[in-house]
Amino acid sequence: MIRTEDLTRSFRRLVAVDRLTLEVAEGEVFGFLGPNGAGKTTTVRMLTALIAPTSGRAMVGGFQLGEDDSRIRRAVGILTEVPGMYDNLSAEYNLRIYARLYEVPNPDAQVEKYLRLLGLWERRADPAATFSKGMKQKLAIARAVLHEPRVLFLDEPTASLDPESAHVVHEFIAGLRRAGRTIFLCTHNLDEADRLCDRIGVFKTRLLAVDTPARLRTEFFGRRVVFHLNRADPGLAAAVRQMPFVRDAQAVENKLVLALDNPDEHNPELVRFLVGQGVDIRFVGELRRSLEDVYLQLVKAA
Repeated sequence: MIRTEDLTRSFRRLVAVDRLTLEVAEGEVFGFLGPNGAGKTTTVRMLTALIAPTSGRAMVGGFQLGEDDSRIRRAVGILTEVPGMYDNLSAEYNLRIYARLYEVPNPDAQVEKYLRLLGLWERRADPAATFSKGMKQKLAIARAVLHEPRVLFLDEPTASLDPESAHVVHEFIAGLRRAGRTIFLCTHNLDEADRLCDRIGVFKTRLLAVDTPARLRTEFFGRRVVFHLNRADPGLAAAVRQMPFVRDAQAVENKLVLALDNPDEHNPELVRFLVGQGVDIRFVGELRRSLEDVYLQLVKAA
C-alpha cells in the first residue's frame, strides 16, 4: 500500500530524509518512531504529496508520487502534528466543510458517525475554540477519516489526551485496522506503538531498523527466562551454562536468569535438568526488555 525507494528530501545543506526504502502492506498499522527533528513529519508530508521529494520514488495507495499527486491527496487521510480548525465555527460545521471538499456521500450521516465514535456528538454545536486541546485532537482525527481513506497518516494522535480519551483513540485505531485500513502512525509513545503496531520502523534521518516489536526486542536483547528457586547453589549457573542452547546464565539471589534463543522449546528440558539436580523451582517467568530499551539503543548508536 505504501512503497518507497531511496526517498530523499534535502533543505539546502540539510538532509532531512536520507534514502528511505520501505514497504507497508495493506491493512498494516506501521509505527514510525524517532526523536524530534528526525524527519518523520517531512516523510509524512512527502508521502501525502504535500511536498516533493528531492530524489527517489514512492507509491501510495497504488498511485505514483509526483505523477498522481492529486489522486494521492484524495485517497489518504492525514492528522497533522498541529491540527488547524476554524475556531469560530462549530465542530459539526468544521467537519461539514471538509465533507464537501472531499465530496463525501451523505455528509451529515458521516459527520454524525465520527463525532459519536470519538465522543464529541454532545458538543457538536459548540465552537471549536471552546474545545480543550485533547478535544480538538479528536475532532482532527474525525476530519482525517471522514472520507473513508484507504491510507491514514496519524502524527501523534494521542498527544495531549488524558488516559480515557487516549483509550478511545486506541480503540478507534484498532477498529480501523479491523476494517482493513492501512495506518502510518508517528508517535513518541512507545507503549502505544508496542500495543497498536504490527511493525515499527526506528528512524533518524535514515531508517535504523524495521521489524515487529517482539522481534526487535529479541534481536537486541535475546529472551531471558527467570527461574525462581527456593535456593540457588553458587555452582548452578556454571552447570546450566554448559547446555548448548543456553547463551548465558547468572545466579542472582535465589533466581537463575538464563538467556535463551527459544525458551518455548528448551524450558521443559531445563526444568527436568534442574529437578534432577535437586533444585526446588517455585515458578518460571520471562524478563522482558521494553521497546523503549530497543529504541534508545538504536537512536544512541545513530
